[in-house]
Amino acid sequence: MGAKNRPEKVCSIVHRISEPFFIMNNSHPRLSIGLPVYNGEKFLAESLNSILAQSFENFELIISDNASTDQTEEICKTYAAKDKRIRYYRNERNIGCACNFNRVFQLSSGEYFKWAAYDDLHDPNFLKKCIDILDENSNIILCHTKTSFIDEEGNFLSNYDINLKTDLPKSHQRFYELLSKHFCYQCYGIIRSSALKMIPGMGSYGAADAILVLRLGLLGRFYEIPEYLFFARSHAQQSLSMFFPHYMSFNQNNPRHSWKMLPDFYAYAVWFDSSNQGKILFPHWRIFWEYLRSIWMGKMNVYEQLYCCFSIINKLKGTEYLLLKDLLRAAKLYWKKVPKLSISIKVEIVH
Repeated sequence: MGAKNRPEKVCSIVHRISEPFFIMNNSHPRLSIGLPVYNGEKFLAESLNSILAQSFENFELIISDNASTDQTEEICKTYAAKDKRIRYYRNERNIGCACNFNRVFQLSSGEYFKWAAYDDLHDPNFLKKCIDILDENSNIILCHTKTSFIDEEGNFLSNYDINLKTDLPKSHQRFYELLSKHFCYQCYGIIRSSALKMIPGMGSYGAADAILVLRLGLLGRFYEIPEYLFFARSHAQQSLSMFFPHYMSFNQNNPRHSWKMLPDFYAYAVWFDSSNQGKILFPHWRIFWEYLRSIWMGKMNVYEQLYCCFSIINKLKGTEYLLLKDLLRAAKLYWKKVPKLSISIKVEIVH
């Protein structure tokens, strides 16, 4: 589908999903949809409408409210009262993005699982088309569709044009592909729950979503439906806009854009887990380690493991300075803490 007619397509979807949804009691859903949310009042209702208007109806929707301080709780309770497929949970305190992301999967029961964001939209046939593919192909563990970007009002901005060959037959080949820069929208496809249970959950560090997708890719093939059925909303409150302000430029695959335009992985580590605030972190070293750790998780022979190691060297060439940056930043933070430590020791000696 060409970019020229995308605005009309998005507008028609927004119109269709605003219609009332129905009540359905399904104690054994085939699909579990997990929606972690924090202060999502601005877009939440529209996102819920797009999920509840799906042509595939056999699902449960698990919402985990991360101690929101806006109208999120009221919105969720209103929807849960109307549709028995919705299970609403509220955390007593904010447990961080990563923990909340993992929690919705832990609460799920379906054969298939899908994460959903409070601000994105889906074509009414998104679920059905993805599940049809998974039902027909047992060797595919994740199915997603092409993605378009929309603005705060739901108007078309551009198509997401980073294409990865995640359907390659060999795990080390998929590993190489998934080391490329991308926005991890595969996370919002439909995944076999059995595959998700075989890997660690979302980590509390920068690029944790990319690592999760990478590890899924080691387990099996992905399938991308060549239709734009997923609409990622671009707005100022999202993590991409806050920590990766040039992400739209990266989407254009412009070779002039340098590695210095990468996301702020320090800020991402705190966003994923607020307990990281003020700690001495080595975010780029952590990402590098998680890449290596992923290799040993996959069921590959020695040749394939070595191929993956060389893939890391090849793909990350030119970013070595980021490892040095971690060390320099950690040293600065450490020396800032040293005077405070020495003062506290002197006070203890005096007393």
